Amino acid sequence: MSEQEYDDEGRPMEPLAGDEVATLQGFLDRQRATLEWKTRGLTDAQLRATTAASTMTPGGLLRHLSLVEDHWFTLTVGERPMPEPWAGVDWDARPDWDWDTAAEQTGEQLRRLWQQRCEASRDVVREALARPGGLDATHPAWDGQARVSLRWVLVHMIEEYARHNGHADLLRESIDGQRGE
Repeated sequence: MSEQEYDDEGRPMEPLAGDEVATLQGFLDRQRATLEWKTRGLTDAQLRATTAASTMTPGGLLRHLSLVEDHWFTLTVGERPMPEPWAGVDWDARPDWDWDTAAEQTGEQLRRLWQQRCEASRDVVREALARPGGLDATHPAWDGQARVSLRWVLVHMIEEYARHNGHADLLRESIDGQRGE
C-alpha cells in the first residue's frame, strides 16, 4: 500500500488506481477536506457571514453537513436513531434549524461537531463494509419508502459535498478574497 499523498492545502489525493471502495472513500474524503479548507482560519464572525444574495453561511455549511453525515450514515446506513443535537429538533416547526442555529455556535463548536460526525460516519462505513453485502447491501431510506445501497450513499455524499463546496467557494471569496479550485 502506498503512502497517502496530500495537495498544497492539506487535502488527501484520491487514489488513481484504487478499487471501488478506496475510490469512493477517497473522493468523499477529498470533498470533506475541501470544506475544511474553505472554512479554515475563519473567525466566528466570518463563519456567520452571508453574501447579499443568500442567508447561507460557512458555519451553516458545517452544521448542515454535520446533519447530512448523520442522516445518511448514522440513520440510513447504520440504521440507528439520530443523535443529538438533531434528535430533539421539531423539524416540522423549524425545517432549517441546522442552518438557523449555526450562528449560535462558535467556530470551534461547529468544527468539532462536523469532525465528530465525519468520524462517526467513517466508523459506520467500516462496519457496513465488514458485513455481508458491503457496498451492495441496502438500507431503509425516506422513512422506509425506499432502500439505498452504501454505494449510493457514498456517491450521494460526494455530490452533496461537491455542491456545497461550490457555495463555500463563493462565500469564502466574498469574505476575504481567498480563491482556489
